[in-house]
Amino acid sequence: MANHDNIQTLLSALDVFSRAPDKASLERANSWLQDFQHSPQSWETCDLLLLSPEAPPAAKIFAAQTFRTKVTYDLNQLDPEKISATRNTLLTALETYQSGPRTIIVQLSLAIAGLALQLPSWENPVRTVIDSFGRNPATVPILLEFLTLLPEEVSGNTRIPITDNEYRERSAQLLTSNSKLILEVLSMYINASGVTPAVQSQVFNCLYSWLAAGEIGVMDLAETPLFACAFEALASEELFDAAVDVICQIVHETQEIDDNMPAIEFIVPRIIELKTQITTNYEDPDKIKGYARIFSEAGETYRSLILQHTETFFPLVEAIGECSAYPDLDIVPITFPFWMRLAQNLGKKSSVSPLFIEAYKSLMTVIIKHLHFPADTSSLTGQDADDFRSFRHVMGDTLKDCCFVLRTETCLLAAYQLISNALARGSTVSWQEIEAPLFAMRSMGAEIDPEDNSAVPKIIDLIPSLPSHPRVRYAALLIISRYTEWINAHPQYIPFQLQYISAGFEDTDPEVVAAAGQALKYMCQDCKQHLTDFLPTLHTFLTTTGTKLIQDDRRQVYEAIAYVISAMPMNRAAESLKTFALDILAQVHAVSTKPVPPTKAEIDEIGNGLENLEVMLHVIQGYGEDLPPACQNTGQEAWLVFDNFLSNYGLNFDLAERSTRVLRRGIDLFSKSALPIAPSVVHRMSVAFEATGYPSFLWIAGKIIGRYGNETDPALKNSILEIFERSTSKVASLLEQKSAGEIPDVLEDYLQMLLQLISLAPDILFLSSSFALAFRCAMAGLTVVHSDIIFATLDLFRSILTHDCMEPPLPSIPAKYPMYAAVIRDTMSKEGSKFLEYVLKGFVGDFPEDAASTVVSIFRSLAAYFPNPLLVWLRQVLVLLPVTSVPNESKAQLLQEVTNAVNTRQYDKVKYAILAFDRASRKTRHRRRTTM
Repeated sequence: MANHDNIQTLLSALDVFSRAPDKASLERANSWLQDFQHSPQSWETCDLLLLSPEAPPAAKIFAAQTFRTKVTYDLNQLDPEKISATRNTLLTALETYQSGPRTIIVQLSLAIAGLALQLPSWENPVRTVIDSFGRNPATVPILLEFLTLLPEEVSGNTRIPITDNEYRERSAQLLTSNSKLILEVLSMYINASGVTPAVQSQVFNCLYSWLAAGEIGVMDLAETPLFACAFEALASEELFDAAVDVICQIVHETQEIDDNMPAIEFIVPRIIELKTQITTNYEDPDKIKGYARIFSEAGETYRSLILQHTETFFPLVEAIGECSAYPDLDIVPITFPFWMRLAQNLGKKSSVSPLFIEAYKSLMTVIIKHLHFPADTSSLTGQDADDFRSFRHVMGDTLKDCCFVLRTETCLLAAYQLISNALARGSTVSWQEIEAPLFAMRSMGAEIDPEDNSAVPKIIDLIPSLPSHPRVRYAALLIISRYTEWINAHPQYIPFQLQYISAGFEDTDPEVVAAAGQALKYMCQDCKQHLTDFLPTLHTFLTTTGTKLIQDDRRQVYEAIAYVISAMPMNRAAESLKTFALDILAQVHAVSTKPVPPTKAEIDEIGNGLENLEVMLHVIQGYGEDLPPACQNTGQEAWLVFDNFLSNYGLNFDLAERSTRVLRRGIDLFSKSALPIAPSVVHRMSVAFEATGYPSFLWIAGKIIGRYGNETDPALKNSILEIFERSTSKVASLLEQKSAGEIPDVLEDYLQMLLQLISLAPDILFLSSSFALAFRCAMAGLTVVHSDIIFATLDLFRSILTHDCMEPPLPSIPAKYPMYAAVIRDTMSKEGSKFLEYVLKGFVGDFPEDAASTVVSIFRSLAAYFPNPLLVWLRQVLVLLPVTSVPNESKAQLLQEVTNAVNTRQYDKVKYAILAFDRASRKTRHRRRTTM
């Protein structure tokens, strides 16, 4: 009767999923199914369902899945005498479902494999299954399915609870001892009378599985019909893919060259014979892809033999080269790992065979041809265009491999010659014929010698004579970007390159303008010592042409200028930075004092200016503790502008973000010199955050506390206390209106500020009346599914609960420690239960794995400093944890072990209790994910 009730409830729960009702119903049904799968009753219930003709298909699939799960996790629920009955049930069910569905066959096969691994009393499970299903042609497919899955399950299912020694012994019995039997069985079926391609494909899949598991030796295989059949199967449309997989795996299994030479002597001639198939099947990309896989696998595996016996093995290299030249760009990259690894070997040799030289020359020519954009670029749209551009960079890496073998100078001159030949043809040349070699030159730019005086000068001299097509200009500008280290060693080329870059900013194509910005940035970054005299020109450029650029390009120009300034002597650098900064600050000041509200365009322009100032400050960073004369009063003057600006426009989110980011860089720039204005800055952040709730104001306050929190200035201390109390009140208010997950940025920056306080200003944190409220606000961080916030929150609570003030009083402790401890104890007496609930729910829920050590520290402190309350809180909280996250027996074990640790005052034992609880929880959650 109980089983009948279970079946009815199970069918109802499964029916919920087919009807897709509301979320709550789905969760209830899912929860019931999880509990059912855990229960001992599920064995018998699923047995009835699986063999019941009336059960719906969904219920049968669920029953098969449950058997697989139960065998993996819950075999200990069965009495030993019932395990044999379960084995028989599974074998009977497998025969019953010989016609499918395949889902059930797979789940039952995996269950039988898992049972075989855990049941040493079952002497030869493989022989049993072969005897049961191998004689009837109708059941041979399920036998082959089981034999295919067996090695994967034995080697891959790490969740089965057996020891390493038991695993080694049993896996040897199941796999190694049966490898010759498997070869006999598969050899029998591959050419059996009446065998179908479907069964032959299964044979190859099974052979692949045993090869991949390392259980079948290639020499043993070569002595069977299977070896020849694998190569012969390449002629079959139905068997081609399976045969390719097997041949690649056969090659892979002979990686130990010296140990496998007899097998390799069988394999390589067979593979070389396949070379003619490239021409025969040229119009069939799927076939060419398979052959490319075989040749490339052979080339990589036998690379040492190719190097030692080049003439004998060189046909493999030729075949791979033909695959690299194939026009289908989905096939070409299959060959790239071979070329890369071979190049790494050849690049170390003092001399290289002419055969390899010619192979890599051909490869370089082929790659440059593949780099060509199509004649009709409109054929490349959307994702196809993005994929092609991305793949060009992959091909560029292969060009670098060519440089290792041919030497960079040779490759660059070859690409240069392609362009020269194209230009010589005049107007008939297409832009693609020039752009592709230019892209190749850019890709190979990382390999050039800064002292090269042969190839690179020709390329640099060629650039001004290139056609003005946007794609060509774009490629040429990016060459300049890549060659700036060489230009730094040859500064005489700088004026000409700056002219070309400057002309790029005038182009109507936005990609060309962006490339010009990138070229200028790298030119200024790598050649900064040579460009300081050009700074006035760059300033003029910004005030004229620069105003026409979009913001992304203008920002790159400011970044470039900052690199030049960073190379100047300190006083001159300060004057130069001040010149550019005052241009931007003047705009900010003008808007701040404007009698009428600014337009959206004016606000956007101010935001862009602040972004540009930020990037300059980020590059320059600072001048150390002693400011140059030009900067002595700049910090105070700049803050007056920002203070006024934020008082008027701090409600604008984007402007607030930009302003605080500039302030952050300003703190780095002025260092200790900014201390006099720090109280004013913190006060403004306090008022602004209270008014807006924008996290950027808390972020900058935290940075200032981190920089100056140790200072004793009373004004600064008061401003820090002010922002702590006002921000805590504001965060509490926000949490009343929104969930913690809706304000993650606010919480993260608030928590970081609290971490700075507990480290640098504990008086302010612990002795403020806002501490208890701050504690409650911080607890919300434990509910946010965001690793950084969770770690910050846990770190904060660990710092509070492990603070030195919690240790027993000693004569030398600071006078305020007892007051700190009293505040912590009072807060924990009110919030302890809720705090522990948040910690444990997160621990068995969404906390990252790396959080375990922090949780252990927190629990140990609770056990040491709040022993009796902890046991009360723990009893209350464990009841609230769902069984789907952690089983009841694990909850009871945790409570018992923590109680023992508390009663014996062996607080270190809490660590082992928590870690065991964590393992049980993770195992339960993993089971839930894999079974549903």
